[in-house]
Amino acid sequence: MKFPKKIILFYALLFAVALQSQSEVSKIQSLRQASNLALKAYDTEQVLSFLTEDVLTTTGAGTLLSGKDALRRYIDDAPDSKMYWVRTPSEIVVNEPSNLAWETGSWKGYNPAVGSDPVIGGRYSAQWTRKSGVWKIASQLFVTLE
Repeated sequence: MKFPKKIILFYALLFAVALQSQSEVSKIQSLRQASNLALKAYDTEQVLSFLTEDVLTTTGAGTLLSGKDALRRYIDDAPDSKMYWVRTPSEIVVNEPSNLAWETGSWKGYNPAVGSDPVIGGRYSAQWTRKSGVWKIASQLFVTLE
């Protein structure tokens, strides 16, 4: 059976687009893993490097922080805290033409002074934006549910 060249070209293009989107999902997954490691290492500057300058963050308790500087102050206001958070994505969707992506999943908060089990947790969503080929978080919402 012979397939018309247009059909073969169409499927080849569709496959290439799917691979590109998967590649972008993999990039975001890698960035999420790196940001989790930065949180666990208490490396504030590294944590902030994954965010846009004007990032919007809603904390698990509902506090809205506007921009990296506000988030830095929020972190600096609790210098003795040993809490760190791990975000585990359940879904990442990339919109190639708009350079936007949506991530959702669960988060858990750990306090090594208390033990190795999480002490708090919930759900989160994040909006990623790609500028100059680099993915950064533009907004993130955390809701405490546990």
